[in-house]
Amino acid sequence: MSRLLIRLGIGVIFAIFGMFNYFTNVSENPITGERQRVQLSPQQEIVIGRQSAPKMAAQHGNLYPDQLLQNYVDEVGNRVVQSSIAKNSPYPFEFHLLRDPQTVNAFALPGGQIFITAALLSRLNSEAQLAGVLGHEVGHVIGRHGAEHLAKQQLGSALVNAVGIAASDRPESARQAAILAQAVNQMINLKYGRDDELESDLLGFQFMTEADYNPIGIVELMKILNSARGGAGGQPEFMSTHPNPANRIQQLIAIINQEYPNGIPPRLEEGKNRFAQVVGRRL
Repeated sequence: MSRLLIRLGIGVIFAIFGMFNYFTNVSENPITGERQRVQLSPQQEIVIGRQSAPKMAAQHGNLYPDQLLQNYVDEVGNRVVQSSIAKNSPYPFEFHLLRDPQTVNAFALPGGQIFITAALLSRLNSEAQLAGVLGHEVGHVIGRHGAEHLAKQQLGSALVNAVGIAASDRPESARQAAILAQAVNQMINLKYGRDDELESDLLGFQFMTEADYNPIGIVELMKILNSARGGAGGQPEFMSTHPNPANRIQQLIAIINQEYPNGIPPRLEEGKNRFAQVVGRRL
């Protein structure tokens, strides 16, 4: 009995310590105004992103060997940042075109490191679509989603360790309990992952329109992503780390109609000709 009490006591200490760290580290996002549970400073996010960028690039065949295309991605990405409220963030954004010809994807690391694969770029046909991609990824950085996930993972690990310690008198029971706790933790993170994507859709819409890009580009982007995942035959939304693109399309159309009830202003450009001149001839 005394051993059980000791194990339970240690397990409770682990759990309390993990929960205390998670729930007491709260800060307000200066761009979104959201109160967030994060344990990293923006400077730490920048360091982590820069240290991780070479490894992430290597997983996708490294950088695409065309400086003109890289310059174009930089130009569009910087316009999205510098022409929107995103410029007020502490993050030095850097955009990277990856060689990967198969993986249709774009992603962001904490601190401003943003990547798009050649496979995804090759499926686009307008500068507004590219701005939609990069704006969405800028949204992940501005939303501090990486820092939020790290904090949740640290909480989950602390709770898993606490369960394992408390149930360690029977190895099989301890293993099953730890697996169950880890599964619950993963599902919690999965839910937040979908919320992060939807928030980044909204931020991407805001950033690209502030940079005078036509928001129809981000709707077309979702259609491209939906096609890439096999349309209706793709993985169900609930078990996906990203919301179903078809559902996101309806949300974005509703936002566009609400923001521009009289139609999209003609000053917001799609940039199809310029995109074709730069990308169509080289990719």
